[in-house]
Amino acid sequence: MISEQSWADARVLWDYHQMHHELRPCSVAIGLGSHDLGVADAAAGLYKRGMAPLIVFTGATSATTREHMPRGEAVHYRERALELGIPPSAVLVEPSARNTGENIRFSKALLEQAGVDVASVLLVSKPYEERRAYATARKLWSDVEILSASTPMDLDEYIKSVGDAHLVISMLVGTLERLVTYPLKGFMISQTVPGWAIESYERLKCAGFTSRLL
Repeated sequence: MISEQSWADARVLWDYHQMHHELRPCSVAIGLGSHDLGVADAAAGLYKRGMAPLIVFTGATSATTREHMPRGEAVHYRERALELGIPPSAVLVEPSARNTGENIRFSKALLEQAGVDVASVLLVSKPYEERRAYATARKLWSDVEILSASTPMDLDEYIKSVGDAHLVISMLVGTLERLVTYPLKGFMISQTVPGWAIESYERLKCAGFTSRLL
């Protein structure tokens, strides 16, 4: 049973993790690999809206994707985008990255090798990973403009798509922990986390949403 306070705190973190950027056309859209094919859907939608002339999908496999994405996250994302009508010539695949830092570094290298001039990036992720992905990209690719994007949905819709409320709330908590600790390790830029977000994070930890902590 999830308490009303925990639901309220989860919604606080859900909103904080999203950057709420006003999207505009960029040089490329980069879809960050995960278990969520909604990232591929979002990237395809941005392409169709004229927001980017090229998509890079990046990601190998992980413990959570090995079974249902055996060919690798980026490959499955590409297949999904082609099903949605994106031309093959508009999609590049980076199949080796195993974390967000590698997603950024390997995508940057792939685009350089392809001779693509990049001034701005639409960074497409799961909704609750927007801020973390943005902070990582700003650290590793500081000379381009980064705009964060994801499938527009609220927390209830996302939980319904995953099917496990406790897991999703634990992921919100784990992502906040990384926003606090990873800058100290040089993995991402430092951001000021508001006190109200920290308070929600601490209450959710005390309530047992700890399965995705470091």
